[in-house]
Amino acid sequence: MSPTALEDAALLARVSDGDEAAIEALYERYGKACFALARRILDDAQLAEDVVQQVFLALWQGSGYDSRRGAVSTWLLSVTHHKAVDSVRREGTRRKRLAGEQALLEVAAAGPGPDDEVWARLRAERTRDALRLLPSEQREVLLLAYYGGYTQREIADMTGLPLGTVKSRTLTALRRLRAELGGVSETNPDESGSA
Repeated sequence: MSPTALEDAALLARVSDGDEAAIEALYERYGKACFALARRILDDAQLAEDVVQQVFLALWQGSGYDSRRGAVSTWLLSVTHHKAVDSVRREGTRRKRLAGEQALLEVAAAGPGPDDEVWARLRAERTRDALRLLPSEQREVLLLAYYGGYTQREIADMTGLPLGTVKSRTLTALRRLRAELGGVSETNPDESGSA
């Protein structure tokens, strides 16, 4: 048996007796190699540190090392490899789940769903029908204001009407539309009034 193997065996005997200095000595000796292996497998320093901590915790708790199966270094690297691969699997599953949840959140945040689009189309259709029922001079000022984006003064200039006439036609048209639509709700165009 090599001098290092003899020292490791002595350190392990002390670890099994609860000697913290012995586990620290083994960590000093093999911690960097275990971390390098875990880091290579995981490509994430924090996860690699977690794996190394688990490996040395397992050694501290006395789980698994058998001197007949090889050197302590071999066992530590083998356990590091297995725990790192397990971590990759867990992390992959977690990332897939999070990616799926994120995709759902993005779809929800992207805009209205099919139900909202249907209601919006129905509201728009009912609004167009109500606009058709207005006298043409009232419909004209509303269309210029709300769909054209013009101010009442700009509408007066465009149509040659006095500003007061534009204002009164707009107000009368809005009242007639409101009465015709009966307070169509935001979620159901067949509901009247407030929900």
